[in-house]
Amino acid sequence: MSSVYLPKIFIIIVNWNGKQDTLTCLSSLQSLDYSNYHVIIVDNGSKDDSISAIKLQFPRHLLLENQTNLGFTGGNNVGIQYALDHKADFVLLLNNDTKVSSDLLKRFMLGFQQLPKAGVLGAKICLMQNEGKLDHFGGTWNQKKGVFDLIGLRASDKNWDAAFCIDYVCGAAMMVKKEVFEQIGLLEPRFFLLWEESDFCMRAKRKGFQIISYPPAKIWHKVSASFTGKTHSTYFWWRNRLLWIERNCSFKHLLSIYIRVLIPEILHLVKIYFLKSMQYACFKSFYAKTEQESKRHKLSTYKAALRGIKDYLLRCFGPGPDCY
Repeated sequence: MSSVYLPKIFIIIVNWNGKQDTLTCLSSLQSLDYSNYHVIIVDNGSKDDSISAIKLQFPRHLLLENQTNLGFTGGNNVGIQYALDHKADFVLLLNNDTKVSSDLLKRFMLGFQQLPKAGVLGAKICLMQNEGKLDHFGGTWNQKKGVFDLIGLRASDKNWDAAFCIDYVCGAAMMVKKEVFEQIGLLEPRFFLLWEESDFCMRAKRKGFQIISYPPAKIWHKVSASFTGKTHSTYFWWRNRLLWIERNCSFKHLLSIYIRVLIPEILHLVKIYFLKSMQYACFKSFYAKTEQESKRHKLSTYKAALRGIKDYLLRCFGPGPDCY
């Protein structure tokens, strides 16, 4: 790495009612052994005391306050735009429920030197609860199934040392060259959260940038701290899956996926939801309390998936409903 010029890196962390996770993440950044970096915390209208705690403990970091929850996409876009306006060379999108290795930024910069065609690098992401296990690296698009095959999901972190090309890297730690933003724009705000980093990476690939997982750069991830429950994630997964396919598949492939995969899956969801609802209504009084709760939760999950599909068809994006 050149001793004359260190690229200017902006680290962007989005916070939404995640005070303790965010403070832990910010504490880990203090160990970074790279000098030319700046931290931006974007608060998405938190109702806890995140803002006062961050200001008190990390007064040197920039805190941008949104009045409402703009999601992972909208919150990051506020930070990305600030970084680009202030001459960023690279932008690191970092989840607030992570801890970083001290050499993270140096490793990423070395990766871009070694891989000049790379536009986006992703880190090796290990589980905070089980440091010997991976979260996942990202995924490759499976045209037959209409989903991404996740790479390294819950695998041992051993023997994952070499860089490799991938369709998208996990957005928990995604380092992006400024030129990528200049050519393709920011994150698509309609995703709000889930599928947004895969959309961004696929757009970058179409512009000729390589998307590369770079295991020498390492973080630890708590996983899904932003989700309020399985129904919440199911809603966004279905709604945004359909939006992703619309944006990234040719008409021929889109038509094929709908005929072979999506329509059968959606009809199956409708059938299962109807049958399970009838079953629950008829036999509710025979179930123990814990079994009732389990079956209600499963019904809520099916309902969330169908609501996600409905909202996609009605072009209702943003934060989604409060309940299902």
